[in-house]
Amino acid sequence: PRERSAQRFVLNVGVAFLPLAVIGLLFGKVIKAYLFNAPTVAAAFIIGGVFILWAEKREHRIRVESVDDLSLTDALKLGLAQALALIPGTSRSGATIIGGLFFGLSRRAATEFSFFLAIPTLILATIYQLYKERALLTVDDLGMWIVGFLAAFVSAFWAVRGLLRYISTHDFTVFAWYRIAFGIVVLATWQLDL
Repeated sequence: PRERSAQRFVLNVGVAFLPLAVIGLLFGKVIKAYLFNAPTVAAAFIIGGVFILWAEKREHRIRVESVDDLSLTDALKLGLAQALALIPGTSRSGATIIGGLFFGLSRRAATEFSFFLAIPTLILATIYQLYKERALLTVDDLGMWIVGFLAAFVSAFWAVRGLLRYISTHDFTVFAWYRIAFGIVVLATWQLDL
């Protein structure tokens, strides 16, 4: 709590969290009503894939090597990038990481900040959703919730660790082509009765 860089880091995470929280609270119902459909998800997959390819092809001018070097402006821009994840089919971490690359962050800094930004985002989103669905909760489900939480925590830890190792030597091009292909499949099949 007394370390200046740690205080600045926590402030940056808080600032980056705000755009998603504000936009989500203001427009959450509208987004659910109008954007939760196959064509929107498919388009988000394809457009996201194109943005990833663009981010990987352009010249990277790294201004920020470490998450400790982020300014409040950088944090706000990353928060705005994360807010794109309110569009169904958009990856929260992908939007934040690719936004970070566009804003001059190193791959490692963008990925690490995305991971830390997920903590308040996912915790507060879960608490909010639990509050909204509180009538469905019972004490009998507590064991299931604990097991689910632990499984999600452990798998997220290993996934992030693997991702950090992967991005230190690879780019996101394969992920971009996966998104584009999956989006095309969704568009081609969304009205079929399977």
